[in-house]
Amino acid sequence: MENDQVDIQERKNVTIIRDIHLNLETTHVLRREGIRQNGPVRPEIVTIIDELLADIIDGHLLEPAIAYEIYPIIEIDPRKISLSNNKALHSPFLASVLLNARELAVIICTIGPKLGKRVIDFLDSGEPLRGMLLDGIGSAAVDSLSQEACRFIAEVTSPRGYQASSPFSPGMHGFPITEQQQLFQLISAEQIGVTLTVTGLMVPLKSVSMIVGIGQGMTVRTQAEVCASCNLNRTCNYRFESKKENNSQFASAEK
Repeated sequence: MENDQVDIQERKNVTIIRDIHLNLETTHVLRREGIRQNGPVRPEIVTIIDELLADIIDGHLLEPAIAYEIYPIIEIDPRKISLSNNKALHSPFLASVLLNARELAVIICTIGPKLGKRVIDFLDSGEPLRGMLLDGIGSAAVDSLSQEACRFIAEVTSPRGYQASSPFSPGMHGFPITEQQQLFQLISAEQIGVTLTVTGLMVPLKSVSMIVGIGQGMTVRTQAEVCASCNLNRTCNYRFESKKENNSQFASAEK
């Protein structure tokens, strides 16, 4: 991601990024539909996905935006990460994996509400297949946007000799979903149109919250490695697979 291709605004302590190009490929969408790599796909499904991708461009259904704020870390103890303004994230897991972090980036990403509304239109008009496939495209778009956010954090921290860790989102292994409320207190997500319900649900639905540790010697894991550490790694149809796993499955299919 090149900085001159996006709209970057700084409002108080929050940086807002818009006009972000997202790389959406059919294979990414199929994964979000629960179709594993090298799995059978009906040609008409691929045709509909291609049509929907074209409709997204024509209808300007994606409004990707990123908001982030970087906090200095005051202290890390075995139970929590303490930040300025008496704020803290409680997670023994994060406290251990981000032990060397000096700062913490709090990030909210969203693709906006338009695509979700079109999904509802398809469902209401008796076109559930198109609605389901468009919803999968939206999920793939959020995945791509999250990757762009991580690349941007890495770019702005590297000149200081720091690295950015892998991202962590509430609900992931070791990061309780209950910390979502605390995370939203750390950033003005409403500046990009994202709010949080009392039950912890983000609106628009196609949004994601995450944190990234910043410092020296940060641990960076691939998405496949993150998925492998999840409790649902053996049953989740949406997981990323390592090349080794893909090759093993492909070899088994040939037998």
